[in-house]
Amino acid sequence: MFGPLKQEIERMRCKQWMLLLLFVAAGSAGCGSSSGSGEHATPANATAQRAGAETQTSGQLTRAESEPSVSNDTSEPAAAVAVFLEALRRGDDDKILEMYTVRAREQATGRNEHFAPRGSDTAQFQVGQVEYLDQDGARVACTWTDLDQDGQPHTLEFVWMVRREPQGWRVAGMAATPFPGEPPVLLDFENLEETIRRVNLLAEEIGRRDEMENREAQQPENLQDSLRR
Repeated sequence: MFGPLKQEIERMRCKQWMLLLLFVAAGSAGCGSSSGSGEHATPANATAQRAGAETQTSGQLTRAESEPSVSNDTSEPAAAVAVFLEALRRGDDDKILEMYTVRAREQATGRNEHFAPRGSDTAQFQVGQVEYLDQDGARVACTWTDLDQDGQPHTLEFVWMVRREPQGWRVAGMAATPFPGEPPVLLDFENLEETIRRVNLLAEEIGRRDEMENREAQQPENLQDSLRR
């Protein structure tokens, strides 16, 4: 009874995380020293939480007419992440690079690669809680929702690693948990070679698990065919 349901959930999870791979494969990431456990967790500022808000109608995500604009204020971690995500959503490569840490920007320009997925008018994001690691480092949770190739909305959750620099808070990397109960995948925007390696490994693992689930789903059908003969 629960077998088919579990298999469908696993397939949907693989489908969702393939979206993440599409999200990151065109670019790269870097988290430098922005790791560790923070002692102070605070809600993200209300404006940043509303940034990129959109409405969902009949299974499709559409831009809300009254959507608040995202300011260029990067004096707080949540606001900086909102600026970065809006740049991603719009496909604004220059702004994306501007929102990297200096080291991540050097990596991106030096390799002529950066974390810049195709802009999407159907995407929406929401900035969540901020966890301060120290006065110059923080982790910022967020969700990113967009339509898959079947036109269905899917939401991914991940955490951005940010660091305070002279120009304001800047993005250094990200972390996500593709498989529940397993360690998160850390993508270091300041080390693009390692990031690309990890993304490729993740793609292979998702493909392997998806193929395994498909085989298991076909086994009962094959058994029934054998019994009918």
